[in-house]
Amino acid sequence: MTQVRVTVDGVNYADDVEPRLLLAQYLRETLGKTGTLIGCDTSNCGACTVSLNGRSVKSCSVLAVQADGGEVTTIEGLARDGQLHPVQEAFRECHGLQCGYCTPGMIMAAVDLLGDNPDPNEEEVREGIEGNLCRCTGYQNIVRAVQSAAQNMKPGAGATTSPSATPVAGGGN
Repeated sequence: MTQVRVTVDGVNYADDVEPRLLLAQYLRETLGKTGTLIGCDTSNCGACTVSLNGRSVKSCSVLAVQADGGEVTTIEGLARDGQLHPVQEAFRECHGLQCGYCTPGMIMAAVDLLGDNPDPNEEEVREGIEGNLCRCTGYQNIVRAVQSAAQNMKPGAGATTSPSATPVAGGGN
């Protein structure tokens, strides 16, 4: 066993884990962050995408020990004070989901994209989410949702561009 210390959605955790435990498994099984979905176990689908130290990663391809000392944001950590993150709200408003299986990973990839490119055109959105697969929507409404979020996140639009978590002391198992 190896100890891992990580901040997840603003809460600090310290847990003993098997060195081969995937970050996706740690988040789901140890911390109960079930919004991080495991779709393919091969890092092809992107359903497990989370933010690790400010960058989106497929958590099924990262070991939990690799996140040691890091900060992880999951889909559960985006909403603040009962308010959906602008990307979450845009997916809801623009019908950017159908079955919803890809949605958490798609949203996390979109948040990362908009952090790098706050005003992407359609091609840039498609490139930014290309590592995330959706089998239901045809991507039209997903692209529309990301562009809508970009507009809503512009200064003066009334939404914030990134969640500002205040870490709360806590412990895992």
